[in-house]
Amino acid sequence: MSPKVSKEHKEQRRANILNAAKNVFIELGYEHTTMKHIMDETGVSRGGLYQYFSNKEDVFECILEEELNHESIEISEILKGSVQSYWDLLLESIYGEERKPDDEMDPLAPSKLEFFITGRNNDRRKEYCKNRYYNGFKIYADIIEQGQQDGEFSDKFDSEVIARSIITFIDGLSVDQSILSKEDLKSKQQSVLFLEYLKMILEVK
Repeated sequence: MSPKVSKEHKEQRRANILNAAKNVFIELGYEHTTMKHIMDETGVSRGGLYQYFSNKEDVFECILEEELNHESIEISEILKGSVQSYWDLLLESIYGEERKPDDEMDPLAPSKLEFFITGRNNDRRKEYCKNRYYNGFKIYADIIEQGQQDGEFSDKFDSEVIARSIITFIDGLSVDQSILSKEDLKSKQQSVLFLEYLKMILEVK
């Protein structure tokens, strides 16, 4: 009789697999990554890997969901309380705790773009990507809308349109990162310019 494995151990093992898989996707890209690559990186058996995930699409989606769910829950909780600066919160949702652009982009961005584009003719993938888009869009829209309601932001432009513009800009940087060399990227300069655009339309002082 095999020993029982605790829930905590299973969760930790699953987290270890996802962390290792993320490294593989960053290194090889979505299309070139195989379950064998993930097995080798993780050091688990084939049975051990398939106990948690049915295929690499399942693995990648779990990585994306955990990232977005964590941010969504965190922002939602912050918005329930007293927010000192919606502008700072918006910057944090875009650029992380540093709240300012730099030349370092999300290393998983090219794989995300690859995942979305290669799935454009797959109904299941399209539906997943659509849901993910709107979940991410809601984070930005909620911050902007509440900032407008509290008077920190101008309500001259619709919060949802501004949120879409943010996503379009970020996705555009992902395209640049996928096709340009690091020396050719101007991510920081473009981001600084984009922030000036946001400040102008939101009338941030």
